[in-house]
Amino acid sequence: MPSSAQTPEQLQLHSDGRTPNSPHPVLIYRDLPLADGDYASAFEALFATHLWPAQWRADVYDYHHYHSTAHEVLGVASGNARLMLGGEQGQEVEVRRGDVLVLPAGTGHCQLSASEDFLVVGGYPVNQPYDVMRPDAATHDEAVARIARVDVPISDPVAGTQGALVSVWRQA
Repeated sequence: MPSSAQTPEQLQLHSDGRTPNSPHPVLIYRDLPLADGDYASAFEALFATHLWPAQWRADVYDYHHYHSTAHEVLGVASGNARLMLGGEQGQEVEVRRGDVLVLPAGTGHCQLSASEDFLVVGGYPVNQPYDVMRPDAATHDEAVARIARVDVPISDPVAGTQGALVSVWRQA
């Protein structure tokens, strides 16, 4: 399993007036050294160990959306894809098998393209039920208020209590 020594990329996104994003950076772990074979099951076990139970296996919605009541972890179990993070004018990110994205509440995300075998394991911290919000100026401020009430998790979904999320997000 991954070690807490692995340092994730950080991507800071800002509100565009429609998609709130977050003061916390997106964390992107690349090419995690999981056992060969069933990456989906390995991600489910890893996330559950760190109190981010997996709740689904699928691809990423092909429309811009975000969650205002929960943080989200996405583990790429197979294939590759181009995602847009941060809203319609956000930043494109390429992901492939073994990558993990930790999205703070409010982070816009959308699948732009993907290989036929693209599969993601998605999860949320314990006690953070998720909603699905579409970018909209009319609901932006209410969403920002909900996002501000979402607690920083006690552990990183990849590296646990010693992970980057704990130190980086608690400073923001």
